[in-house]
Amino acid sequence: MAEVRLHGSDRLTTAVGHAYSATVPAGATLHIAGVAPLDQGGTTVAPGDVQGQVRAAVGNLRVILAERGGQLSDVARLTVFVAEHLQVDLQVAGETLAEIFVDLPPVSIVGVSRLRYDDQVVELEAVAAL
Repeated sequence: MAEVRLHGSDRLTTAVGHAYSATVPAGATLHIAGVAPLDQGGTTVAPGDVQGQVRAAVGNLRVILAERGGQLSDVARLTVFVAEHLQVDLQVAGETLAEIFVDLPPVSIVGVSRLRYDDQVVELEAVAAL
């Protein structure tokens, strides 16, 4: 487990609710893609529910990290894809992440038109320092 140091900015707004950047020491970096809110059987959890799917996808992210010896605090960068039509759904995703992460890493929340699985509205990508 590496120490991820999160950084704000002295010149940019603090209203974003997350760090702007992260510094990690040299070492193993884990790149994680396509974390969907699926249960072990491959069924989409919380169909159409942004908040529920963020929670489920982060739960799956925890599993992936743990399998490699990491935890959420090792995440140095997070990208969240939200396939909904209202900007408020992006805000809901951000607020849900802020409830889950003790220190929210740099995060991009992106609205997209579709995701891979039926009823899926959230998917995560992450970079973690191990």
